[in-house]
Amino acid sequence: MAGTSSATLMTSGPIWKRLVAFAIPLFWGNLFQQLYNTADSVIVGNFLGNNALAAVSSSGNLIFLLVGFFNGIAIGAGVVTGKYFGAGDNENLKKSIHTTIVFGVICGMILTVVGIAAAPKILVLMGTPAEVLPESLSYFRVYFAGSLAFVMYNFFVGILQAMGDSKHPLFFLIISSITNIVLDLVFVGIFRMGVWSAALATIISQFLSAFLCLYQLKKGNGVFQLQLSEIRGDTNMLRQIVINGVPAGVQNSIISVANVFVQAHINTFGATAVAGCGSYSKIEGFGFLPVTCFALALTTFISQNLGAREYERARKGAVIGAVCSLSIAELVGLVINLFAPVLIGAFGGGAEAVSYGVAWARIVTWFYFLLAFSHCMAGILRGAGKSVVPMFVMMVCWCVIRVSYISIVVRFVPDIQVIFWAYPLTWLLSSVVFLIYFLKSDWVHGLEKVK
Repeated sequence: MAGTSSATLMTSGPIWKRLVAFAIPLFWGNLFQQLYNTADSVIVGNFLGNNALAAVSSSGNLIFLLVGFFNGIAIGAGVVTGKYFGAGDNENLKKSIHTTIVFGVICGMILTVVGIAAAPKILVLMGTPAEVLPESLSYFRVYFAGSLAFVMYNFFVGILQAMGDSKHPLFFLIISSITNIVLDLVFVGIFRMGVWSAALATIISQFLSAFLCLYQLKKGNGVFQLQLSEIRGDTNMLRQIVINGVPAGVQNSIISVANVFVQAHINTFGATAVAGCGSYSKIEGFGFLPVTCFALALTTFISQNLGAREYERARKGAVIGAVCSLSIAELVGLVINLFAPVLIGAFGGGAEAVSYGVAWARIVTWFYFLLAFSHCMAGILRGAGKSVVPMFVMMVCWCVIRVSYISIVVRFVPDIQVIFWAYPLTWLLSSVVFLIYFLKSDWVHGLEKVK
């Protein structure tokens, strides 16, 4: 497997060291990724006021609804690449890399058109407050004008991470995050260009990180090197990417649909509630970092080890990764719970807005371990090529049941805390379902059957 120093096989060596060594750069990378949205909110809230903060906050779930689908596809593409990398199948590895790039360009173009065209109708359907709608729309449209950068960055990162390289994406994110913060301060803080300029700062920074990833792939050696002249689609490889990626994309979108519905109910409590809850959601994004890191690490670990037919190692890695994720996630949750007033107050928006965010934090942070377990199980199953299972579990528990619960209970108890409780309740339900599946299915007792 010699060919590029950045690629790392996870099929040998101490399991916990491999997982932690891979997850730590992912953590720092996701931390800086989270700074994109957080910097927008902090700077916009403090320089442009409550309505501007609400505009950015109300756009967040809608943005993830569309972006999340294509990010899920990128994860699925990474599973295909990781499988061939772990198996040492260089010919198919090369095909998977080049086919992924072609598919990514197509996805980026589709997202640009859909995002810009659908923005007005979806924001209205969400019940976005009238005083917030114009700025939300301007932020949304500028953001999605740069869709190609977001999509290609995630596809590039999916390829790099599938080959065990989580360090270069970290370096590139640090550079782009610093760029984003500086541009936010210049556009919003100095020139007061409006909410839309915060989105402009984000897409400029994302284009930078995408080009850096492209450069890293182009300078690789041998089979790992991206050859622009060889970028073309392979039908069989595209089929594998779609089979693995679409369920992951649908899962992300399902979660986002539920969150958009939740956002619509929060919107009914007014712009102050929107601002406060939006501020907590930014803090929550940081709290979820250990969850997403170990889930991604497990996906890569499982896909490589199954490709290499290291079945017992895959089983042990699943358990070790889940335990690490649950422990760290709950520790972070308790820290957020303790310092919630200070953390949420940093976004501005006034005392009433802060009180909404603190109320949400004080309920859900006790249950971060449930969220961690569900995401780790989803990552494990995706790595095993069973991405349809977490898709259905999330669809039922996090969308159908969550939406039904809110629709029914809020009618009888019109309290915003009813909405807050929807999250830990549905996390608990999905965790129980995953645990039953994990203990009783052939995945545990006959992993060698997984193809």
